[in-house]
Amino acid sequence: MRSRIRYGIGYPAALVLLAFVITGCRSYHVSIDVENRSAAAVQLLEIDYPSASFGADRLAPGAHLKYRIQVRGNGPVKVQYTQAGGAQKQINGPSLSEGDEGQLQIVLLPDGKAEFTPQISHRR
Repeated sequence: MRSRIRYGIGYPAALVLLAFVITGCRSYHVSIDVENRSAAAVQLLEIDYPSASFGADRLAPGAHLKYRIQVRGNGPVKVQYTQAGGAQKQINGPSLSEGDEGQLQIVLLPDGKAEFTPQISHRR
């Protein structure tokens, strides 16, 4: 006698899975673009945001660093780097919250300054 083996998750389970995919599970991201508009390269660039950070060893003048983050928690964006002469800079930016999505442009300017342009919406 041969038995049939059925593979699959079944109709009710498939409906639950479909409903979950359609309505639920979405992760929100913020795309960050850091541009160096200063006259010299910056060293040891670090971008801190709530619960994590990213960076680069060096960012040449006119160069961009693009990174996509998922915000966990709440808090400010902080930019830290070393200028060509060895001076260390730390600049506070806008605050981000869990559930934020959109874009944040950070432009590194001469004299250790930065310009932040957030285009962020909060989803929850």
